[in-house]
Amino acid sequence: MIRLGLTGGIGAGKSTVAKTFVERGAYIIDADKIAREVVEPGTEGLEKLVEAFGSDILSADGSLDRPALAAKAFVDEESRKKLNAITHPLIGARTQELLEAAPEDAIVVQDIPLLVENHTAPFFHLVVIVHADEDVRLHRLTTMRGVDEADARARIAAQATEEQRRAVADVWLDNSGTPEELAAAAAEVWDRRLVPFEANVRARRAAEPDPELVALEPNPDGPSARIVNRLWAIAGERAAAVEVVDAEKVQLRIVARDGAAAEQLTDLLAVGGFAPAEPGVYRSCDPGRPATVVVETA
Repeated sequence: MIRLGLTGGIGAGKSTVAKTFVERGAYIIDADKIAREVVEPGTEGLEKLVEAFGSDILSADGSLDRPALAAKAFVDEESRKKLNAITHPLIGARTQELLEAAPEDAIVVQDIPLLVENHTAPFFHLVVIVHADEDVRLHRLTTMRGVDEADARARIAAQATEEQRRAVADVWLDNSGTPEELAAAAAEVWDRRLVPFEANVRARRAAEPDPELVALEPNPDGPSARIVNRLWAIAGERAAAVEVVDAEKVQLRIVARDGAAAEQLTDLLAVGGFAPAEPGVYRSCDPGRPATVVVETA
């Protein structure tokens, strides 16, 4: 399988993209849905939230009053950290259960609002960012969702900046047009990039680069920096170093700690989206992100 991280600022339009991917066969894992499940009445999560923020975050029926919680949890950094410390481990455990249940040939789409903020981008084969300007998102939140303007501004301010999102993005979907235009763009990403990517990973086959997809690189500095982070996530303690050899040609090097680590990296890189091309050389399975990785031993 391949794992895709889907994210974007609050009000950017992620749901339209997620719906389009699901219609095309994605195995969806919705972090917001899981976040609601782990704090339902009777759960450990809800009990801990009440201990941390008080019983006035409960509705009359004993369920979580989300606006009441938000009014307390988003007022400052300390409160946000307290909220995250309670919910994130519970969300992570449930997410792992769903991942283990996914088919082996799935394109797993993990819809995660705070993917960038939580620094989890390197653990995905590919990251899709849905973008809309701040004033557009503010308008959507206040008119379509009924969020108080001050609350909406606070939520937007608490999230990642456009620059931070571009630094981790493999795909950038601009939602400045209509929902239909966004859905069409998402469908093209699925058909031209995700389906071939998954098939290549399963076959351990390097991709034939698609020049039009490659030209859509979201980061003006190119993909090398985020590929370094991804290779560290794949290699872990087996790597002594991960380096950019040639940023323009997207050539990188992993220095394995020893021969056994280098051998283990063959399977790990293949699963992670870099197919073996020749001894010690691996090439990207993603048609929109050509890259060459050389593995050497320290």
